[in-house]
Amino acid sequence: MSESISITVNGEPRRSTASTIAGLVRELGLKPEKVAVEHNGEIAPRSTLENVPLNEGDVLEIVHFVGGG
Repeated sequence: MSESISITVNGEPRRSTASTIAGLVRELGLKPEKVAVEHNGEIAPRSTLENVPLNEGDVLEIVHFVGGG
């Protein structure tokens, strides 16, 4: 079982067992291909979300896209 870390997501403290940003996005019930992520003040390109590790104390802003018109 993975260790839980403390992070901040969209201004709210949260604990997560995800090891990457993509894992966190899935943990939140979102699809990595449908989000934009700022990780510690820098935009994380969508193509790298599977490879960017999460660490204790990371701060993320996640915006997800919805369809409609």
